[in-house]
Amino acid sequence: MDFIDELKQFSKRVENIKDKILTEEATKTSIIMPFFSLLGYDVFDPHEFLPEFTADVGIKKGEKVDYAIIMDGKPTILVEAKWCGENLDKHGSQLFRYFGTSEAKFGILTNGIIYKFYTDLDESNKMDMKPFLEFNILDIKDGYVQELKKFNKINFDIETIFNTASELKYSNEIIKLMTQQLKTPSDNFIKYVLGEVYSGIKTQNVIEKFRDIIKKSLNQFVNELMNDKITTALKSSNEIQEESAAVLNPETEINTHESKINTTQDELEAFFIVRQFLSEIVSRDLITYKDTESYFGILYDNNSWKWICRFKLDGIKKYIFLPDTGKGQLKYPLENLDDISNYKQSILDVARRYIKDGQ
Repeated sequence: MDFIDELKQFSKRVENIKDKILTEEATKTSIIMPFFSLLGYDVFDPHEFLPEFTADVGIKKGEKVDYAIIMDGKPTILVEAKWCGENLDKHGSQLFRYFGTSEAKFGILTNGIIYKFYTDLDESNKMDMKPFLEFNILDIKDGYVQELKKFNKINFDIETIFNTASELKYSNEIIKLMTQQLKTPSDNFIKYVLGEVYSGIKTQNVIEKFRDIIKKSLNQFVNELMNDKITTALKSSNEIQEESAAVLNPETEINTHESKINTTQDELEAFFIVRQFLSEIVSRDLITYKDTESYFGILYDNNSWKWICRFKLDGIKKYIFLPDTGKGQLKYPLENLDDISNYKQSILDVARRYIKDGQ
């Protein structure tokens, strides 16, 4: 099972148990330790995952951070843990103090749901006040998963993470800023926009008048941008040479003038699922679909002969077809679209064959 699949499976487990966890200790044992185990650390080996790590802070001797991840005999990551129902905003200063008294390069503040990753970008050996990465186990975003994988024991490299931390930190702040402006544009943002489009005096009354206009315009822009991208991604086979249905059924031919092809929501969802799988190894732009009266097919590199999988989803019984290593195909039943994940590895293997052939 791939890391992202393990992560999503763990996310479902956390969703199911979080409301039953009432203490910090229960959070540690039920969520936080399993999370770091998922990252490849032996949470029961104190030489690698040390609980109650002593971090003397000034005159406060004997203060302990919840966990220290040890590498080459030195604490490299400090982990401060809180109850899963606790807001983390008021606890950053505690980890800040611990960080400055140890050799650790990274600090993680977590309540088992939110994981905030810190380092010392602004001043050496002094933990930044803002995290460079914030990960929500209940809201897994693909881009953040790739960054999280860098903290996997097997992949861990201090220099690699540190080099990308600065860009992450500021890109995340920009995303937060733009998200806030989409919800409620600030006075400064409105003034900036008006400076480009409005020649009158920018009084407070003018700012209030334009606040809702700018908010609607921003959201309309984002919606249109997303629609354009979806339309491009789903551009169908009108631009691809028509493939004869005889590939699936030699006795059937499609008359394009009489064809009544209707791409369904299930077929589009299947396309998105498969394209998401394939994005791990190939650009999404190389994955398109071809809808026919006989089947719904997903193609590599807009090539009808390089089909990755096909679906029959319009009947009571649903099926996925996969090409075998010869010229035939394998047929498997689907109870629902979630079952497509059972064939992820086979789908990836098919795509890898086409990639290899093209090299």
